[in-house]
Amino acid sequence: MIIKKICILGGTGFVGTTLANRLVNRGYSLRILTRDREAHKQNLILLPDTDLVQTNIHEQDALVKQVAGCDVVINLVGILNERSSNGSGFRSVHVALTEKVITACRVTGVRRLLHMSALNADARNAPSHYLRTKGEAEDKALAAEGIHVTSFRPSVIFGDGDGFFNRFAHLLRLAPGVFPLACANARFAPVFVGDVADAFIQTLAVPDYYGRRLNLCGPHAYTLQQLVQYTADCTGTRRWIIPLPDFMSRMQAAMLDMAGFVFNLAGMEKPFSMDNYLSMKVDSVCETNDLPALVPNPATVEAVVPQYLAGHTYRSHYDQFRRNHT
Repeated sequence: MIIKKICILGGTGFVGTTLANRLVNRGYSLRILTRDREAHKQNLILLPDTDLVQTNIHEQDALVKQVAGCDVVINLVGILNERSSNGSGFRSVHVALTEKVITACRVTGVRRLLHMSALNADARNAPSHYLRTKGEAEDKALAAEGIHVTSFRPSVIFGDGDGFFNRFAHLLRLAPGVFPLACANARFAPVFVGDVADAFIQTLAVPDYYGRRLNLCGPHAYTLQQLVQYTADCTGTRRWIIPLPDFMSRMQAAMLDMAGFVFNLAGMEKPFSMDNYLSMKVDSVCETNDLPALVPNPATVEAVVPQYLAGHTYRSHYDQFRRNHT
């Protein structure tokens, strides 16, 4: 399969920016779709052989127009929270958009699709709207006739500008001496953003990966409490991290859901929601990890995170994350 031009949805986000830079360095031509071209001119418009196109990816005709002429489509679009509580926002972004991407590929003759899913995505058995809609979208993508699809299922992704370590660094700084932590025993296997990008690239034109779901986990698993404590240590923030029992974790999620309109007015994501709580009922670790076969020496949290959480630099990273996601 000869690949020259790649269309990326979600290419202006955290993973997308890293992936775009690495694809360009390997000689690929890119078309990156965005709802606000001006907001991302600084970090993407200067990439060689890259078209940064402002369009509404949720409009079928507009999406077909932009996918036309490309050899591969990469869909990275996803959300962790929604404003409603019935899952409609997740369905719109995850499921309905995936259906439109499949249609656009069929209409334009694109036969290769790389799809970003999530570890534990399961349309029927997952506990949260997020994981169920991710699972449904993944199933639809892999079932698309005539399109060679690979689905990527990472644990939490970390790296400079991430929404995990940087968010906790910000919240720890705001906490008044104590930091009540919900779901403290939930387990994660954080995976480096550069390794996720490399996994996409390694499978791009390899038929052995057609029709597969690839689990991507970093080298080590940690509890949420360990990761939050590590964040505090890296930033020099002295806080007493108090693990909440399950009923209080659920109560915290419900209270923050009820206060969601306040975060919406401030242009911020909720720091925690009931859907987040339900997602963390399932540990985000790999029973079978496909990353080592794709990336021989995956990066560890300890090798990367201190570099961007050192001192107070995490504030600018978190601010950049907010700008990219609002």
